[in-house]
Amino acid sequence: MANVPWAEVCEKFQAALTLSRVELQKNPEKEPYKSKYSARALLEEVKALLGPAPEDEDERPEAEDGPGAGDHALGLPAEVVEPEGPVAQRAVRLAVIEFHLGVNHIDTEELSAGEEHLVKCLRLLRRYRLSHDCISLYIQAQNNLGILWSEREEIETAQAYLESSEALYTQYMKEVGCPPLDPTERFLPEEEKLTEQERSKRFEKVYTHNLYYLAQVYQHLEMFEKAAHYCHSTLKRQLEHNAYHPIEWAINAATLSQFYINKLCFMEARHCLSAANVIFGQTGKISATEDTPEAEGEVPELYHQRKGEIARCWIKYCLTLMQNAQLSMQDNIGELDLDKQSELKALRKKELDEEESIRKKAVQFGTGELCDAISAVEEKVKLFLLGQHYVFEAKEFFQTDGYVTDHIEVVQDHSALFKVLAFFETDMERWCKMHKRRIAMLEPLTVDLNPQYYLLVNRQIQFEIAHAYYDMMDLKVAIADRLRDPDSHIVKKINNLNKSALKYYQLFLDSLRDPNKVFPEHIGEDVLRPAMLAKFRVARLYGKIITADPKKELKNWATSLEHYKFIAAQEIEVELELSKEMRFRTKVALT
Repeated sequence: MANVPWAEVCEKFQAALTLSRVELQKNPEKEPYKSKYSARALLEEVKALLGPAPEDEDERPEAEDGPGAGDHALGLPAEVVEPEGPVAQRAVRLAVIEFHLGVNHIDTEELSAGEEHLVKCLRLLRRYRLSHDCISLYIQAQNNLGILWSEREEIETAQAYLESSEALYTQYMKEVGCPPLDPTERFLPEEEKLTEQERSKRFEKVYTHNLYYLAQVYQHLEMFEKAAHYCHSTLKRQLEHNAYHPIEWAINAATLSQFYINKLCFMEARHCLSAANVIFGQTGKISATEDTPEAEGEVPELYHQRKGEIARCWIKYCLTLMQNAQLSMQDNIGELDLDKQSELKALRKKELDEEESIRKKAVQFGTGELCDAISAVEEKVKLFLLGQHYVFEAKEFFQTDGYVTDHIEVVQDHSALFKVLAFFETDMERWCKMHKRRIAMLEPLTVDLNPQYYLLVNRQIQFEIAHAYYDMMDLKVAIADRLRDPDSHIVKKINNLNKSALKYYQLFLDSLRDPNKVFPEHIGEDVLRPAMLAKFRVARLYGKIITADPKKELKNWATSLEHYKFIAAQEIEVELELSKEMRFRTKVALT
């Protein structure tokens, strides 16, 4: 290196960094990694100019190369050792080159070579890894090894590297604290060195990436509580340091809300979703940076897809909250208990008083007026309308042309919103209209779906439609029972609803037949309960057909009996369904 000016070495390094940042699509189609290979050649030149690694650093046994190997607790050095002297300084510069060579090989899908370079980087820095000069580079190398082992599905190894990085960051901030040197500064002249503020920004970004990778590792390991915690920390830090892509940040926040929804932590879920809305609204308003490379106009399809996905997360929030309220307010036969509703109102008022200080935090995201529990009719209607708004928003992108499954799931959620809204309804006519709306949105789905490719989805929809017709028929029967002499129009309406329910239950049951159209004697566990429930309801429906012809009535009762016998042969308990059959009688008797 004595014959080459240091400025020329630095220039080669900076040129390599510039080539490394070239996007793949800007390379020739037949040479997608052309810029990466050019960058690699320059890095190899710089490495050669720096000379061989110090013997005591390069010849360490491989047994010590793992995260934390050969050190004290947590794999951390007992004290901070700064790389002083020309030999140590050369080792650190070589480590920078090894790091970039490792990343370069990983980018070109040469994982083994990439791993080798990253491990060399760690080996060169091990003695100095907690120093002001080396901590950032060491953590970045471990982060990249964590990603590499995660891609190999060696999750425990990835976890070890990433947790080591987290522990190093924590100890460095506790014992040293000042913003460390950025690795690129090793090849910058003194006048171009970064400010303390810029160093801090870059180091905090490295740590944020570490938390983000840990969140994914814990998700793979099914450590969902930890994954959610690290995801939340990542999102929070990205906001604090203004280092995020609005679309990516928003979809991650919306995804995190689903964890809270499953835990029935509705306030936290709503806060995530509202934050997602606000940050998503910044798309196109933030100038492109390294962290936010795309502008809204460059990703119109992605923009609309993510908007639809966030809307679907809102739908789940509204639906789950309403369903949770339904469970809280129903009696032992699944009906609305007005006494429980009064109790919940009182409890809700107390909770609101206690949560006032917490709720104020949500105002910054425009959600101060949204509820996280339901204790009154006004609240459930408001929540239903919010969910329906997001249904329409989700359907703008998730249409049948290209997104069949997603579109169906959105429609099913819309139907479920109507179903749970009906639970809170005391007027039977309005109740019927809600089920009618469900049928109107579900029936068209069965027309274009190929049963061969969408068998399970078809079954779900057929069963749901049948159930809606079944409930409508029961409601009409209950309404008719209030009248002393129901006219022929009401009788015809009941029979038509009965017929429609039978049709869809039968379609569902027919889908269980084998290729020879024979119904199985033994039904699989996955469909046993819905099949028996369908059989039970078909049996009951035949017994509910209103006819003045004794022969037809006898035939209907015989058919009903056949289905009951089939159920009895399967030894399935139907007491719950029998109790539910009485619910409308009970309701009518009390009104």
